[in-house]
Amino acid sequence: MQQSGAARARSCVLFSLLGVLFHDAHVRGYVGEKIKLRCTFKSSSEVTDKLTIDWTYRPPSSSRTESIFHYQSFQYPTTAGIFRDRISWVGNVYKGDASISISNPTIKDNGTFSCAVKNPPDVHHNIPVTELTVTERGFGIMLSSVSLLSILVFLPSAVVVVLLLVRMGRKAARLKKRSKSGYKKSSIEVSDDTDQEEEDPCMTRLCVRCADCLDSDYEEAY
Repeated sequence: MQQSGAARARSCVLFSLLGVLFHDAHVRGYVGEKIKLRCTFKSSSEVTDKLTIDWTYRPPSSSRTESIFHYQSFQYPTTAGIFRDRISWVGNVYKGDASISISNPTIKDNGTFSCAVKNPPDVHHNIPVTELTVTERGFGIMLSSVSLLSILVFLPSAVVVVLLLVRMGRKAARLKKRSKSGYKKSSIEVSDDTDQEEEDPCMTRLCVRCADCLDSDYEEAY
């Protein structure tokens, strides 16, 4: 029983020494703009010169990994590979920060990054990974241009449709008002009245006088 209790005590101590890592599961960046890969940790032990940080990179659709950054009291960014002279230390181990940054990123930098922090006697069982996606910023600008063009094309059409609906609504209101007056006209009467309303009264009287003159001239000729 005493051994069992001692074993449980050792387990509790081990559990209390486990560090906790926080990171961004997915990071999106743009070509040519510096990208920060965040990695923070908590440790139950005091930070000493035994603390180590290792960043590794794995290309898409590949199982091959390469070391791109190592820290132990000093910074050791990679001096070979595609990340040569482009990895910078932006962390602070005394604040639990193990972040790095990538300068002048390209689409070839897409892949999986992992951050492993060890601060003995703390032990980390799982190593968090970050998926990086680098794209051209011009793609977003192109989408904005397409959206603007769509607005310029469809907005006038929408205005025309609204105006037509308003006009149809006014006509329907006038017809409804006429129907409520109780006076019904035949189709011939309606068309005649419409023509009379559209004609100028002065022009109508002038035409009548001209017609009378023509008739009188015709009778004198006979």
